Amino acid sequence: MSQPFSLLRQPRLSRRWLFLLLVPLLLTSLPAQAISGELDLTGSGIGLLAVAIFVLAYLLVIAEEKIHMRKSKPVLVAAGIIWGLIGWVYVQNGMSAESESAFRETLLEFTELMLFLLVAMTYINAMEERRVFDTLRSWMLRKGFNYRSLFWLTGGLAFVLSPIADNLTTALLMCAVVTKVAENDKRFINLACINIVVAANAGGAFSPFGDITTLMVWQAGLVEFQQFFILFVPSLVNFLVPAIIMSLFIKREKPGSVYEDVWLKRGARRIVLLFLLTITTAVLCHTLLHLPPVLGMMTGLGYLQFFGYYLRRSLPRSLERKRERYSRRGDNKKLTQLGSVVPFDVFSRVARAEWDTLLFFYGVVMCVGGLGFMGYLGLLSETLYGGWSATWANITLGAVSSLVDNIPVMFAVLTMEPDMSQGHWLLITLTAGVGGSLLSIGSAAGVAVMGQARGAYTFMGHLRWMPVILLGYIASIAVHMWLNAGSFAGA
Repeated sequence: MSQPFSLLRQPRLSRRWLFLLLVPLLLTSLPAQAISGELDLTGSGIGLLAVAIFVLAYLLVIAEEKIHMRKSKPVLVAAGIIWGLIGWVYVQNGMSAESESAFRETLLEFTELMLFLLVAMTYINAMEERRVFDTLRSWMLRKGFNYRSLFWLTGGLAFVLSPIADNLTTALLMCAVVTKVAENDKRFINLACINIVVAANAGGAFSPFGDITTLMVWQAGLVEFQQFFILFVPSLVNFLVPAIIMSLFIKREKPGSVYEDVWLKRGARRIVLLFLLTITTAVLCHTLLHLPPVLGMMTGLGYLQFFGYYLRRSLPRSLERKRERYSRRGDNKKLTQLGSVVPFDVFSRVARAEWDTLLFFYGVVMCVGGLGFMGYLGLLSETLYGGWSATWANITLGAVSSLVDNIPVMFAVLTMEPDMSQGHWLLITLTAGVGGSLLSIGSAAGVAVMGQARGAYTFMGHLRWMPVILLGYIASIAVHMWLNAGSFAGA
């Protein structure tokens, strides 16, 4: 028997070391020519190795709930390895400037989106710290709604709030209300959480601020700000179809009364107004000045910092006035509340941003960008948008986003840049946004709610209602293609 085969039979030679022995062979399987200044690595061993690394990383992301490892870790490492492999190949071919330029371009795309999201998260955290969301929840609890009313109220609010506060934050807020009111009724919590996830994803699909994918499309300049609202009716249909069916299985009983005494902290309403002003500034920067929206968002962060400075400096004087007023009234309850007032610190709100999500976003963007630079996205684009119609390609990718997070799906489409009409760009925006609702792991909102309502809202509990959600998915696509048929012209 030859020596190589005898090595394979040695029990002490583990698979790990065998893999390390094969790596040099993979690295030498390089293409002989460059295409448009880039090496086509799709048929090489190193290209296949990069794909395998990305698939392995994403399997670890999908298994986050089981292995309890944050989803950012595997994609960060995968991004580093993939671009390291690209850099090594391009250095060997004397084309290091091309790989460096590609990396910087991909990094710039991420940076713009990351800073935009960071400001939005900071404002949401500031509103949470000033108890804006707690006050809303307290009001809902005091009203004593029955289960069916609560089902519709939380779902409706999720649909209305997610275009502004993003689908993840909205879903967590509404989930907190449901679990607080019906903590002993797991069946109702499961149905209500499904409804919340579907509503939050549907609401986020018709606003540039409702989901990361819509933000990516807007910042890419493919759809104007006001054009997203064409998707309002299809998104509403996506929410209403499964909600109406599921509501038939909700009992009309009232849960046990729960009461919370919550008061807004000083400056809460003004922070909400500053957030709306920040959004307006970002929109005006993009539409009037043709500058990236992130400029307006970062300016809005300055608004918040100035207001935080004002709140800190004026706090002693404000407390003194309120003590005098409450003392004259004999309002001991309000006097006690004043003792818990703390100064407002903007940077503590920045620190509380969802950094795992932001770093996961970085890893995914860099991984997909690297695979695209190798030539895989061009190959995928040719297969999907060349072999299929754009309509079926977009519908299929929307369904795929229920298994693979919609962020890499949308980034891949944007990187491929298929030649599509505005109607088809709106279609992929819709399907990527609401397709994640088909499974609980298909969206950030679903994964987060599974963690918050652990044991009540589960993967299998969501899966049982997947056919109903699929009806809403199909209906929303049909409504978009019917109402907005004119936008598909030239496709």
